[in-house]
Amino acid sequence: MFYYIIDILGTIAFAISGVYAAMSKKLDPFGVFIIAFVTATGGGTIRDVIIGKTPVFWLINYTYMYVIVGAVIFAILFRKQLRYLRTSLFLFDTIGIGLYTVVGVEKGIEAGLHPFMCVVLGTITACFGGVVRDILCNEIPVIFEGREIYATACIAGGVSYFLFNELPIKSDIIFAAPIVIVIVIRLLAVRYKLALPAIENKDKR
Repeated sequence: MFYYIIDILGTIAFAISGVYAAMSKKLDPFGVFIIAFVTATGGGTIRDVIIGKTPVFWLINYTYMYVIVGAVIFAILFRKQLRYLRTSLFLFDTIGIGLYTVVGVEKGIEAGLHPFMCVVLGTITACFGGVVRDILCNEIPVIFEGREIYATACIAGGVSYFLFNELPIKSDIIFAAPIVIVIVIRLLAVRYKLALPAIENKDKR
């Protein structure tokens, strides 16, 4: 049940981040819904296709569709209360990657994958909905830019999941701690402007 709650919360967080990304581009209501939908389901869809789990999750469980529609309506209705779109987008995106990292890792474990591949799957689940969102909004995906730590935080959270799993602690803590680690790493990275170095071609001919 705790795992399912994490999955739903991740869907809500990513859907709302998609709404704010779409509104920043002044899209119509249909465009807003599409961006929210691909943001919330993109990473999980790619994950399910990779592990051969088809039909993908949102085609089987209609709850995700209802949750996304509800999140879109909520975000649109309360957009004036959350006026700072960039801050709102960052906040919900950060929460989303934390939640979805654990969801992806768990899906890898269920599929019997090696822990390393589970971390990769968690990172894909967390990041690629945002990649699709940014591409559709004509932006360079955050995961590919050197100005923010993004995938690195997901990898750290995925690795910590297996480390906590070796300790004699409650399963709820094993689920929750990696989420907090991902969120804290990204918040600290943005607060102190930490980033991976960009690779440039300095050969000017």
